Amino acid sequence: MAALNSIAIETVPTEVGAASLAAPTAAYLHIPFCRRRCFYCDFPISVVGDRPPVGDHFGTIAEYVELLCQEIQAVPLGQADAALQTVFFGGGTPSLLTVEQFEQIMAALRSRFELAAAAEISIEIDPNSFDQARLSGYLAAGVNRVSLGVQAFQTELLSACGRTHSRSDVDAAIEMIRQVGLTNFSLDLISGLPHQTMAQWQESLDIAISLAPMHLSVYDLTVEPGTSFDRWYEAGMQPLPTESTTAAMYRQAQQTLTQAGYQHYELSNYARPGFECRHNRTYWENRSYYGFGMGAASYWNDQRFTRPRKRRDYYQWVQEFQQTGQIDCSITPVAERLLDRLMLGLRLSEGLSLIALRAEFGNAAILRVLDCLEPHRQRGWVEQDDGRGIRLTDPEGFLYSNVVLSDLFKVLS
Repeated sequence: MAALNSIAIETVPTEVGAASLAAPTAAYLHIPFCRRRCFYCDFPISVVGDRPPVGDHFGTIAEYVELLCQEIQAVPLGQADAALQTVFFGGGTPSLLTVEQFEQIMAALRSRFELAAAAEISIEIDPNSFDQARLSGYLAAGVNRVSLGVQAFQTELLSACGRTHSRSDVDAAIEMIRQVGLTNFSLDLISGLPHQTMAQWQESLDIAISLAPMHLSVYDLTVEPGTSFDRWYEAGMQPLPTESTTAAMYRQAQQTLTQAGYQHYELSNYARPGFECRHNRTYWENRSYYGFGMGAASYWNDQRFTRPRKRRDYYQWVQEFQQTGQIDCSITPVAERLLDRLMLGLRLSEGLSLIALRAEFGNAAILRVLDCLEPHRQRGWVEQDDGRGIRLTDPEGFLYSNVVLSDLFKVLS
């Protein structure tokens, strides 16, 4: 087989940076509230505790929703000229919103943007954070896809990572999803949890398959700085599974889920045919998107911008944004843009088009990329497609993607 850097790459006409220059057709809404912070979480959230009413908490959530809607309304004219194809409510725990608060945000979106008739509207929900009436209300307001944060099916593992729900709560949540007639739902699972065994991981995979979700997200635990796990554990030390065990868990998930008919379309994601998460593909394909809310990121005109991660700082930022309509950010340098494209696109099973990369970034830059990837091709982690595309192999290339991407970062930084 030819080495990667010996391949002739054709040139096709394309507009440089066209994907990021086009008006965004995706919007992410960050709902930062959680009853408590999970031990592995480093997301920008606000803990509101368990006191009812869930959607109010002395006005904290209501105040945030009002500011979020004001940010949406402040998007300058001329920047909202493409219909939104996807909307994603993430968090945090968006299912802590009352139906009325969710409707308020959707009304703000519809007043500012055109919403495509077939738009994918997703919301993350946690077991024990909603009831059937609330879920029905979300669907009536436009939701057509939910992502249920299960993480594990063993109550002892859920407790070990600080989750507020139990296995019985998961079963109740699944039953409510079925009762409202929603078939397009996703389940989140985490491998590498403290004390987690291979047998427990296989059990979680088998149970997940039996519930027949259209989509599964399977994440390997990462011990993030500043989290409870970071204070308690050292990566690779007990009670966390060893690196070889977590690698075996990744291979086990790939084999189990693909044999069950799920397509491994992205490093951490599996779907039935036709049920890939359209919103998240926006990120992996490096296309433009809006972000709204505390800590949310936007990408447009080759510019990335992240809002303040603390609630009061975000409130002040919204007030300033309302007055100026301007976001202080700079154009992403070409080398950084290429690195972004590689780090995101190589997460997808189809990989990246060498033709498009060469057209945008030039032959010299892509030859450097191919030269960097050649040792990984020889290891069986990278493969080529008749000189037109590059991708990571499944599962080994995906499993060692951090090694591949780290080498690319060294070469392109």
